[in-house]
Amino acid sequence: MSKREFKAIRFEGTDDKAFGIDVRKRVDEYFKSNNISRHGDYRSWIKVVLLPLLYLTPFVLLLLNVFGESTLLYFGLWILMGVGLAGIGLGIMHDACHGALSKNLKVNDIVGSVLNIIGGYMLNWKIQHNVLHHTYTNIDDLDEDIDPSGVMRFSPNKPLKPMYKYQVYYAWFFYGLMTLIWATFKDFVQLNRYNKFGLVAAQGKKYKVELARIIAQKIIYYSIFLVLPLIFIEAPVWLIIVGWLTQHFVAGLILALVFQPAHCIPEAEFPVPDENNVVKADWAAHQMRNTANFAPTNWLLSWYVGGLNFQVEHHLFPSMSHVHHKEVAKIVKATALEHGLPYYSEPTFFGAIVNHVKMLKKLSK
Repeated sequence: MSKREFKAIRFEGTDDKAFGIDVRKRVDEYFKSNNISRHGDYRSWIKVVLLPLLYLTPFVLLLLNVFGESTLLYFGLWILMGVGLAGIGLGIMHDACHGALSKNLKVNDIVGSVLNIIGGYMLNWKIQHNVLHHTYTNIDDLDEDIDPSGVMRFSPNKPLKPMYKYQVYYAWFFYGLMTLIWATFKDFVQLNRYNKFGLVAAQGKKYKVELARIIAQKIIYYSIFLVLPLIFIEAPVWLIIVGWLTQHFVAGLILALVFQPAHCIPEAEFPVPDENNVVKADWAAHQMRNTANFAPTNWLLSWYVGGLNFQVEHHLFPSMSHVHHKEVAKIVKATALEHGLPYYSEPTFFGAIVNHVKMLKKLSK
């Protein structure tokens, strides 16, 4: 990404602009006529309690050595921590960092800052996800979700390397490293890059202050979630580290399996800006052509992933709580079909993963 590219991209659609106008009008009317808030309700706050417990309870049990001599129970607790870690990010932090959990901005920031104690950093996440990914979905050099540092090819516009013919096999390993990379070096690299692009200042933040906060946050995270296990868990050091890495691998894999099938799919368009750095599409229509839902009737999955199986609705209305996605989806789908736009939705989670695998294969050639 270059500073010039970041500042220059514009969406200038004309023929498909009516969709964005109509869908926003109809969704506004839905909330107004039903007299309900776009923010979260009791369903969201149940998750604020339950999902951290899914992460912290097995952690405490590990510190208390309840696994005894059972290696299976030992790793089961670490795996459960990974499930809880991903659940916190998907079901709680995501809504809060979008300002969708509560009407109160401070409450959103407090809940969203839970990312800081599970290894990430909230400011960087907001810039990467809210600013770049949501604004420039599937546009090379701007959407970092399709730019895995040259290790894999997520866009047909990227150069083809010989190693990519194997990416359908090794992608899962790199997916599992996602939260581990966050917890180690990614936040430092991102903050430095975003500062150069002026994105830190655009958020009203100062680079040195944020750098100091990242360092302090990392010290707190490692002190609690790695040093304490090394002190209290009655197991060899290497086994404790393997367990800690297992937790991160599980969390990273879950997050990737939720986000990648939403955009890196054969149906997506991956538009290239013209010579004037203009994308010839309305922003809302662009989202419809590059985003997909999956498993819309799977209530348990939808609960755990914070409604992110309704990615279409989330991308059109990012500040709307996920508890409203299912009902709003009916409006969005009808409006899209009326305007001749696609509404991509895989019936099952497995089908969405298979579709993503097809894309990995397609991009490997």
